[in-house]
Amino acid sequence: MKPLLRVLSLWLFVANAGALEIDDFLDRLDNALTFSAFQDNIRARLSGTIDLEVYHFEQPAPELIDSKIEKLFNPRLTLFLDTQLGKQVYFFAQSRLDRRFDPSNHGAAVRLDEYALRLTPWEDGRFSFQIGKFATVVGNYVKRHLSWENPFVDAPLVYENITAISDKAAPTSATDFIRRFDQRDKYEFNPVIWGPDYASGVSVSGRLGQFDYAAEMKNSSLSSRPESWSVTENGFSDPTFNGRLGFRPNQAWNFGFSASDGAYFRPEAERTLPRGRDIDDYRELVLGQDVSFALHHLQVWAEFYEARFEVPRVSDADTFAYYFEAKYKFTPQIFGAVRWNQQVFGKIDNDKRWGNDLGKIDIAATYRFTPHAQLKLQYSFQQETAGPRDDNHLLAAQFTVRF
Repeated sequence: MKPLLRVLSLWLFVANAGALEIDDFLDRLDNALTFSAFQDNIRARLSGTIDLEVYHFEQPAPELIDSKIEKLFNPRLTLFLDTQLGKQVYFFAQSRLDRRFDPSNHGAAVRLDEYALRLTPWEDGRFSFQIGKFATVVGNYVKRHLSWENPFVDAPLVYENITAISDKAAPTSATDFIRRFDQRDKYEFNPVIWGPDYASGVSVSGRLGQFDYAAEMKNSSLSSRPESWSVTENGFSDPTFNGRLGFRPNQAWNFGFSASDGAYFRPEAERTLPRGRDIDDYRELVLGQDVSFALHHLQVWAEFYEARFEVPRVSDADTFAYYFEAKYKFTPQIFGAVRWNQQVFGKIDNDKRWGNDLGKIDIAATYRFTPHAQLKLQYSFQQETAGPRDDNHLLAAQFTVRF
């Protein structure tokens, strides 16, 4: 054991020494990518992250991972542009070079994930208006979903677990609704919330005393796939409405209540609907509650979601999902995190559950070499608590450099 500890200590020393040299270079790069003019009334900054991810899992690949082999290397370059014009106007954009939005072994491509203009007329933050393509206001996970802020490599279960809901085609019967999920490619189906939901639309938000509010109109539902988020792909003929009301009684606690109502089918699904019905007749309804707590080195988050999908030729398909997540900073460089997730499914009109209940535990550790580089390790165990009781072990590592 002692030789192993010595090797590990030596490796960390060498890694830190190299990281300090890289850190100095990244500090200079940060200055070079920052622009200001007119006495700082116009400011612009280009920044980014480089993520190198490695996954090892059992087949079939869990959640939104798209790979037919058990090992996956998933590199990603993310660029952020932040521009401030005075105190009232702010523009931001996010672009990625990767192998699709979710981890996969497909070819690389460039994608524009976010772009939005925000207007804030008053300095006290009571009201802001935003238009563009941006993450949802629902819940509290999205605020920390980027790789540098997220203490885990992946997202909570409710944001990634594929269900029997398909936005591309309606089922022909209740039996077909359940059976087709096991017979087709899982990427024809949807989770309750697809990641940060970078859909297009408009939003208003603000803070009034101990309360904060946010409401948005988006072009697609919370469950919509990344291809639906662009306004050129999916217009506003069947919009989704989301909102969140937050209450912060003190600096330690933050409580939130979210709601969403929107049509979840894509345009090509209209030909599969019952005669005389259209896409707007079938909706995804979501109620969410979230809470966060922070004290000294400890941070805790939790979210609870009740979702209902109105399914043609079936009935209402209900599901409940939640997670508890805790992060503790042991030293300025070392953090640990644990997360418990669960999702349960209701019964439909053939008295069968429309999905297998799941439980999942995630354990992660992060070592931050410098303010610009960190290494994250994660182990996850997922088990079906109803149905065939299949399980899946996942090991993941993520090395991130930000500039």
